[in-house]
Amino acid sequence: MYLREIAEIIGKQLFKGKVIVLFGPRRVGKTTISKSIVSSIDNSRYLNCELLEHKTALETTNSQELKNYLGNYRLIVLDEAQHIRDIGRILKILNDTFPEIQIIATGSSSFELGNRLAEPLTGRAREYLLLPFSITELVQKEDKIAIQANLDHILRFGLYPEVYGKSDEDAKEELIQIASNYLYRDILQFEQVKRPSLLQNLLTALALQIGQEVSVNELSRLLGETIPTLQRYIDLLEKSFVIFRLRSFNRNLRKEIAKGQKIYFYDNGIRNAIIRNFNPMQLRNDIGGLWENFCIVERMKFNIANRKFVNSYFWRTYDQKEIDYIEEEGGKINAYEFKYNQQKLPKIPAEFAKSYANTNFSSVNKENFWAFIE
Repeated sequence: MYLREIAEIIGKQLFKGKVIVLFGPRRVGKTTISKSIVSSIDNSRYLNCELLEHKTALETTNSQELKNYLGNYRLIVLDEAQHIRDIGRILKILNDTFPEIQIIATGSSSFELGNRLAEPLTGRAREYLLLPFSITELVQKEDKIAIQANLDHILRFGLYPEVYGKSDEDAKEELIQIASNYLYRDILQFEQVKRPSLLQNLLTALALQIGQEVSVNELSRLLGETIPTLQRYIDLLEKSFVIFRLRSFNRNLRKEIAKGQKIYFYDNGIRNAIIRNFNPMQLRNDIGGLWENFCIVERMKFNIANRKFVNSYFWRTYDQKEIDYIEEEGGKINAYEFKYNQQKLPKIPAEFAKSYANTNFSSVNKENFWAFIE
């Protein structure tokens, strides 16, 4: 069992008067972490809020009824808490009325799904995002040489806890099960989406465009659906931690694209399961996109583990000058190009270097990527 970096961070925040909210995609280990915390702290209780008995009992704003049901515990985990109607307000009541109780609430989708009237937990919560294994978590049990040798397998099958370390065939089975049965369950349940086939077609289209700028207008023509509907579905997929967006970096220079977006998947294996393509790297034509998706997600995991709060972007001009990834922190800009094979050292576009003189520029390839993610 690999120790998750976020578990140590959460452990340091317990019993400080804040609700701990742990978000993340389904099947990445939120329940495992929650149960581990419960087993390590005396007088703790775990509740699975997908079970009707718990969901029904907790859907009340009567503080005494809540306390009677929860009991006299020091710490309580509400797993998959998005199933509780009006969860935001209920967590607020618990935190305000019983500050001595440490509440941990987990969710495989944003609490905004199905809880539009939930009162925000501003100032009362600490929110954390759990993703599939990070490369740096693997170093606990494997050396870097072994991980490096396994890199192509990771690019194909990703880093879901139930997938990593399995044979190609078993990894395929697990990923297809997750992609088919769990990926957007919350959207179907809470948003009452009547066209799951559109969700699947949209995901397929997005999976085929990783590393490229995504145009909703083009998606509309491709899928024969209205732009507002597609924008809503993309937003729902993002709130369910299936995909995430990078916005274009711009400071109103003449040639900069001002409103562009790229869309990535939180795990390469899930992306490949959606398009049913687990081919070896030498047979693929999407290596560049896979490498870019992998690097950006691993950097996200690094930033989460190190509590680095950065603004992330890509950059492109109308005449096709581009930078894959940009981080802005404290007025400093770090720019990166992702190249799976380092054959020719890329250079920072002259327009960008001239306009943003304080930029550090690096190329990330499969030989030097450790410096980017640890």
